[in-house]
Amino acid sequence: MIKHKLLSLSIILSLFLLQACDNKEVYKEYKNIPDKIWDRDFQPEFNVDIEEPENTYNIYLHVRNASMYPYSNIWIFVHSTTPTGKSSTDTVECILADKSGEWTGDGMGDIWDKKILWKQHYSFPQKGEYSYRMEQAMRVKKLPGIMDVGISVASVEQE
Repeated sequence: MIKHKLLSLSIILSLFLLQACDNKEVYKEYKNIPDKIWDRDFQPEFNVDIEEPENTYNIYLHVRNASMYPYSNIWIFVHSTTPTGKSSTDTVECILADKSGEWTGDGMGDIWDKKILWKQHYSFPQKGEYSYRMEQAMRVKKLPGIMDVGISVASVEQE
C-alpha cells in the first residue's frame, strides 16, 4: 500500500516537473482592474524584457471578465514602445462571447478568462525592454465587468 502511494506521488510529481520544464512563456502578467470597472483613463502597462530577439514569438492578450459584463466583445488599444523609443498603436477586438451569448473563454460561473492571439510568429527587432500599455476602446468611459487584463509572450520554437 505504501509503495503504491509513493509510486503515485512520484508519477504526479514527475508530470508537474515535466510540465514546468516545457514552459513556453517567456513573459506573463495580469493587472487588476480597480472595482471591476475599466475606466478609459486607467491604462495598465506591461514591460517585457526580450533577451533572444532571434527567436519568433506569439503575443497574447488576456481578458478576465465577470458574467455581468454587458457586451460580447471588447475593443482594446495596445500602445507599444520599443527599446529605442519607437511607438505604435494597434486596435484589437477581443471576442468574449459567441453569437448566442455564451462566454467563449475558460471558466465557469461568474469568472471567465479569454486568451486572444494578438501577434503570431512575431520577431522582435532587437534585444531589450518593450512596453505595452492597454487602453479600453469601447464607447463608454467606464466599462463594468472587466476584472483583469494581461499580456503573455511565448516562444514559437517551444510551442
